[in-house]
Amino acid sequence: MAVVLVLQARGLGDLLTAVPALRALRRARPNDHIILATPQRLKPIVDLTASVDTIMPTGELGALRWDAPRPELAVNLHGASAESIVTLTKAEPGRILTYRNTAFPDLEGPQWQSDMHDVERWCHLLESDGITADRRNLGLVPPVSTASHRDCVVVHIGAGAPARRWPPDRFAAVVRHLLVLGRDVVLTGDETERDIALNIAALASLPTRRVLAGEQNLIELSATVAEAGLVISGDTGVGHLATAFGTRTVQLFGPTPPRWGGPPPHLLGRHAVLWAGQVGDPDAGTPDPGLLRIGVTDVINAVNQQLTTLNWQANGTDRRRSSYRRVG
Repeated sequence: MAVVLVLQARGLGDLLTAVPALRALRRARPNDHIILATPQRLKPIVDLTASVDTIMPTGELGALRWDAPRPELAVNLHGASAESIVTLTKAEPGRILTYRNTAFPDLEGPQWQSDMHDVERWCHLLESDGITADRRNLGLVPPVSTASHRDCVVVHIGAGAPARRWPPDRFAAVVRHLLVLGRDVVLTGDETERDIALNIAALASLPTRRVLAGEQNLIELSATVAEAGLVISGDTGVGHLATAFGTRTVQLFGPTPPRWGGPPPHLLGRHAVLWAGQVGDPDAGTPDPGLLRIGVTDVINAVNQQLTTLNWQANGTDRRRSSYRRVG
């Protein structure tokens, strides 16, 4: 039995865009032992993919401590940086499958293209090595949670960086609109964002018990997203979770375009994706100017359309439409 090492040491959203590639690798090498180097906190989601045998906790590049048998193959689903390739070389694999990097002229691989959806990117890498990948194979089986929030509207206020976080007062305005409509609303985010979520709840007159930010583990958050009627979020891993579970969304993009990491084109009928058309710094310390061009009215209109579609479905009619929209 050969060992295959896969590197993907980024966050939740990056892991979820790699799911079709991981599954393709599993199908191509059903008898091999696949080890995924990824953050330990993502293990519950990795388990849902049914594609990986073992996790090797890796919180950042360079932190990999390889203590398993020498891998026959190492696959770089992390990027094309020299640091990611060096991380894989520490395991002394027989072969490395990666995008090309001029610092490693002896490693063959496809040329990195910046204007490419991440799902397509990783499937393309495997196909360059003769492994067929199904880009539609993104779905996950919803986990079971003891606390139910079925058919609620999840408003995820978090983001990986301030550049991708919509302002709290705008989230509060959307929550107030949902409460007027009589919708059950919960606020989600991580523990560092709980104070922001509590502030939004106060501005919207939402009871504190509806603030789940900082109180859920990843499986509980995933279950909440899976059983929600609608998820409203920025460009975050929670948006990718909703896509994987088939939950309808309204997603606010900026400063990166949705064609790089939003819902894939074949799923746009279930997702309202808003983007102002500006590309900026995704790691900036303040909200991106393009994201700020998405107004409360834009989001409320998209929410109303999604809720109307949910009502149609409840009445036995599903009128889907493409919802990729340029705003501002």
